[in-house]
Amino acid sequence: MRDVYFLVLPQTMALDLTGPAEVLALSGAFRLHYIGPREEAMTSVGLTVGHIAPLPADLPDDSLLLIPGVADSRHQLDSAPAREAQLWLQANRQHVLSRRWSLVCVCSGALLAGRAGLLDGYRCTTHHDVLERLRQQAPAALVKDNRIYVEDRGIFTSAGITAGIDLALYLVSKYVDARQAMAVAREMVVFFRRGGDDPQLSPWLRYRNHLHPAVHRAQDILAHEPEAEWQLEDLARQVFMSSRHLTRLFREHLGLSVREYHEQLKLAVAQQRLQQGMGIEKSALAAGFSSSRQLRRAQLRWNS
Repeated sequence: MRDVYFLVLPQTMALDLTGPAEVLALSGAFRLHYIGPREEAMTSVGLTVGHIAPLPADLPDDSLLLIPGVADSRHQLDSAPAREAQLWLQANRQHVLSRRWSLVCVCSGALLAGRAGLLDGYRCTTHHDVLERLRQQAPAALVKDNRIYVEDRGIFTSAGITAGIDLALYLVSKYVDARQAMAVAREMVVFFRRGGDDPQLSPWLRYRNHLHPAVHRAQDILAHEPEAEWQLEDLARQVFMSSRHLTRLFREHLGLSVREYHEQLKLAVAQQRLQQGMGIEKSALAAGFSSSRQLRRAQLRWNS
C-alpha cells in the first residue's frame, strides 16, 4: 500500500480534504495519515479535525504528500501554523524534487507549495480565483489556466473543490489501475473528467460518465472478458433488454455502438500486451483479434 500524508492546517477546506481522502480510502490501496503543525484544526465548515500527527522529520519513499486548500487563503496562509508548514516544506523540498515523495495540491494548496519553492519550473494549476496570486507568489512556476488538474514529473495540482476528487480518481488510475478508479467513481456517483492537456483516459474510464445502470452492467460484462467474442444478442440478454434497445442506449449515453466500445477495450488489452513485450501477433490474439492484421486495421480506425 502507498502512504498518503494530508497536510492539515486551520481553516482547511473540508471537501479539499475529505473528497480526495474518500476516493483514496475506497480504493483500498492507500494508507491515510494526517499531519500538521497543530494537533487539532478547525475546517472551513466548523468541524474540527483532531489527532493530527506532528510534522515528521521524514516520510517513507514513494509517499504522496497532499496539501488541501484553505478558506480565505489570503490571510490564512500568513498565519503562524501556515508559516510553520511552509518552513517544513522548504526543509523537505529536495525530497519532492528528487521524486522520493510525490506532491499533490488541491485548490489553494498550490499557493503554500508555491511559496515554498516546490512548483518552480513545473506546470501547475489552482482555483481560478487564485491563479494570479500563484503567479505572483511563485513567479518561476508554469501556471496553467483552465485546467481541472495538471501532472508534471511527480507534482500534481488541481483546481478547486470537486477537482480534488477528479485528481484523486486519476491518482487511483495511475497508481492502482483504471478499473479500480472506475469502481470508486461509480461508488461515489461522480463523473470522470480530463485534466486539460493530460493524456486521454483509457477506454476503461472514458465512457463511464453516465448514470444508466443497465449500460454500466453491459460495460462491466465486456470489461470483465474483453477478449471474448461477444454477440450483441447474448450481451443484451444478460442485461435483460433487446439488442435494439441496448444499441440505442449505447448510442445515447456513450456516443458509439456496442461493437465500437468492445473494440476499444480489445485495443487497450492489445496495447497492454505489447507494452509487456509480447509480439504483435500474440498480443492481437490475447486481446481477442483474429490476427495482427485485424488489430492493425482497428488501430487505424481509431488513430486516424
